[in-house]
Amino acid sequence: MNNEYDAILVVSFGGPEGPDDVIPFLENVLRGKNVPRERMLEVAEHYQQFGGVSPINGQNRALIAALEQELAANGPQLPIYWGNRNWDPLLTDTLEQMKQDGIQRALGFFTSAFSSYSGCRQYREDIQRAQEAVGAGAPEVDKLRMFFNHPGFIEATVDRAREALVEIPEERREQATILFSAHSIPLAMAAGCRYETQLNDAAQLVSERLGTHPWHLVYQSRSGPPHQPWLEPDICDFITELGQQGEVQDVVIIPIGFVSDHMEVLFDLDTEAKQVGSEVGIHVARAKTVGVHPRFITMIRELIEERISGTDERPALGPLGPNHDVCPVDCCLRVTEIKR
Repeated sequence: MNNEYDAILVVSFGGPEGPDDVIPFLENVLRGKNVPRERMLEVAEHYQQFGGVSPINGQNRALIAALEQELAANGPQLPIYWGNRNWDPLLTDTLEQMKQDGIQRALGFFTSAFSSYSGCRQYREDIQRAQEAVGAGAPEVDKLRMFFNHPGFIEATVDRAREALVEIPEERREQATILFSAHSIPLAMAAGCRYETQLNDAAQLVSERLGTHPWHLVYQSRSGPPHQPWLEPDICDFITELGQQGEVQDVVIIPIGFVSDHMEVLFDLDTEAKQVGSEVGIHVARAKTVGVHPRFITMIRELIEERISGTDERPALGPLGPNHDVCPVDCCLRVTEIKR
């Protein structure tokens, strides 16, 4: 076994942990982006409805604790660090601490299953900027591969979906429509990555294991200016259309694009989407994200082990095969406007 890695770095988005954090956090998120301030204040109000606290940090702490137990029981015996893009603990501070601790090379686990600028390349850029800020002696970080079709992610997602399906009355359960939901991104950005393709692949893999439910891939949480085309259909618009057709009684939302129940899940799905369903006469249930599901935690360990050992075995379901370990130069480029 190759022992070139001496730590694990969990890399995530970050979130506010009190009312006073909300605006500074959102300013970090939206810096350099063409998002109207009115939209930022609207999202800020969503956070304030939950006491100004995003659950994402708490969920990352739980994920790290579960992964520590998994590694302690099964190896490899590596310390776990955690750094965020937008809020404490920030990546620069974390890499500085790793440097002080003598860490030289870490494996990075990104809390995103799918390839896109914000879910992959931007995190790599964040790490690079943090390394430059730390300076000489900053640890190297090699990213683990995207896991959208890894058996562990699919199996955990299926398990969460089955838990949600139980909420549907048994006599209507087989007819329930499944909506796989993911964060929308600009069409121009989607054209430069495999986000849509991977989402469709993962949704197909999950749906095949759930039976004959009709299913659709929908999107949520768009934040760009109105004139900019983003991935559609919007989940609330889609539920409205289903209600108008009058043929669907029950919907199960599977937030496949998210690994934890952060604000876009709590507000956009549990609040807005369920409210729309109530207005049009559709019962809406929402599956939990994979979170700290034991199979998902085991998957992270398996990703770590395969990279350390250098094995050619890369478990993956479906036709797309395992994602690359090292991203190509032109992978997931940042493109926000369609060139005309």
